[in-house]
Amino acid sequence: MRILSGIQPSGALHIGNYFGMMKPAIELQARGEAFYFIADYHALTSVGDAISLRQNVLDVALDFLACGLDPARAVFFRQSDVPQHTELAWILSNVTPMSLLEKCHSYKDKTAKGIAPNHGLFAYPVLMAADILIYRSDLVPVGQDQKQHVEVTRDIAIKFNQQYGGGAELLKLPEPEIRDNVATVPGLDGQKMSKSYNNTIEIFTDEKALKKKVMNIVTDSVPMESPKDPDKSHLYALYKLFATPAEAAEMAERFRKGGLGYGEVKKALLQKIWAYFAPAREKRQELMKNMDVVHNVLRHGAERARAEADKTMAAVRQAVGLR
Repeated sequence: MRILSGIQPSGALHIGNYFGMMKPAIELQARGEAFYFIADYHALTSVGDAISLRQNVLDVALDFLACGLDPARAVFFRQSDVPQHTELAWILSNVTPMSLLEKCHSYKDKTAKGIAPNHGLFAYPVLMAADILIYRSDLVPVGQDQKQHVEVTRDIAIKFNQQYGGGAELLKLPEPEIRDNVATVPGLDGQKMSKSYNNTIEIFTDEKALKKKVMNIVTDSVPMESPKDPDKSHLYALYKLFATPAEAAEMAERFRKGGLGYGEVKKALLQKIWAYFAPAREKRQELMKNMDVVHNVLRHGAERARAEADKTMAAVRQAVGLR
């Protein structure tokens, strides 16, 4: 089974990225042949500074390797090191109906937030389809809010196969794996944690900065002595991510009994986050002393990815008449 996933280098990775994408991706290494990429082509829709983008790519690579990605078990590479992605995206653009892209939530959501509309933002799902289809991916792990991306990919692949395949499956239809058990990670303000909302808690930040973020988590005005519903608290939702089941149950009970101040919960959360990522912080610091290791991982990953992409592109070029 071939698994495909990618993440944008659009800024420092946060715990929403970790629990939403990184941790599941690392766990999936044991289930099949994993292809994981740093989506720097996609990042061009939001990052307009060359120096920042280059550094973000290296930071994402460091973060993933520090958190447990094993380059011996997963093909890990920079998207732009495999230019076949954009070649396939252009070919797929010619079978993709405008109406299909106009229905995509991502474009609507981003423009509604004030992001200037452009072709890259609008055609984003076509490049994403190319990312998935070029490796003949079987499984694409996504959250419920990203399911549409895989559905669009399947629609594009079906149209391509109908037009050029003559009944054959030139492009393999992927299946989404919806992780219903992965809850949306709340940010400092209770909304979904996102760089777009500036409400993130970064994975690798110093202890002083982490403390400032955690202590600034927005809470309600329920008095300390009053009972509180843990299921309605984004502070508890964050704590639960890092606590053992027994610790989470104990904290929930303290919420319901009353007499628990939010400041105490924040201090407990701070300790949990700092301890949870301690091994990864140590590994990241070691990697930073020898960046050649990181560059070699990306280079070897790109070589393996290009070899697979070439197989797909040879068949696609032949089918559409480019060879």
